[in-house]
Amino acid sequence: MLGIVFTEFQEYIEETYSPELYDDVIEDCSDLKSQGVYTSIGRYDYSEMLKLVNTLSERTSISTQDLIKTFGHHLFGRFQCLYPEFFEGISGSFEFLKTIENHIHIEVKKLYPEAELPTFEFEQESEKVLIFDYQSQRPFADLAEGLLRGCMAYYHEEIAIQRDDIEMQDTQYHTRFILEQR
Repeated sequence: MLGIVFTEFQEYIEETYSPELYDDVIEDCSDLKSQGVYTSIGRYDYSEMLKLVNTLSERTSISTQDLIKTFGHHLFGRFQCLYPEFFEGISGSFEFLKTIENHIHIEVKKLYPEAELPTFEFEQESEKVLIFDYQSQRPFADLAEGLLRGCMAYYHEEIAIQRDDIEMQDTQYHTRFILEQR
């Protein structure tokens, strides 16, 4: 998993809760291979993120699903600040989402050739309905949902999300999001 996700998670905890809580979470996760030291350009096993989120959940009494979704929303805002070029000339969520697989992920692969990115497939069912299939080797559909919600907030759009977690296929987690503009 890309290091930027870990460094942004640290920032999220420190801003939302406190730097002390982040330190406590790292201390509680004493068996991390990285020892809780992350850089934005590093790569880390996704299981470390799961441990961090589970520990944060235990300390805050907030479900892991809600924490990951909230972090995803936060992360979208950070991506917008860090990579404004990906947002230039795009006027809405549907338009932006369709650029991820064939533009943004290509640029990410240039920077991080070994990155294992999720795949996205889209079907524009109508002008107001977009079907978005998320597939990944890692169980982060909640993060994808949070990123979706962050995208909608950024574009000031009211979009209903219907989510269907589809049975795993081979080693792929598969979630279908049906997005309907209101």
